[in-house]
Amino acid sequence: MNHSGTLETLLVSSTRLVRIAAQSTGSKTPSAVWRALGILDTEGPMRIGELATANRVTQPGMTRVIGTMVEEEYVSRIADVADSRAWLIRITPKGRAALEAWRHQIAAALAPWFADLDEGEWAILERAVELMATRTASDAAVSA
Repeated sequence: MNHSGTLETLLVSSTRLVRIAAQSTGSKTPSAVWRALGILDTEGPMRIGELATANRVTQPGMTRVIGTMVEEEYVSRIADVADSRAWLIRITPKGRAALEAWRHQIAAALAPWFADLDEGEWAILERAVELMATRTASDAAVSA
């Protein structure tokens, strides 16, 4: 059975959901900042090029974003023990706190969109979230 339509709808809906939530907050912080912090939070320290790839931005664009994040003290540069010429970017406690606050803010912004769900619908949504979380875990095995 082909489930590509379901997966496509999931992707489109989740992207729309994030956009609606972010716009509802009125925040001016670029989404690339929140994505980068989320990546660093789950994946750990990485080089700028790796972070750019994971964040789907150019390396020069990521360098600019990192500059802002360093100024905000959301990230710090640490030496790469595998290559003394390179730096790794890691999330700071302030960055982790900002990310957590942002996630709470966008969740609160979405609450009105889901206020009319009954307990059965919440149970379905919670199960879907569990499935998505296990499928998107950084160490999840993907079979080809």
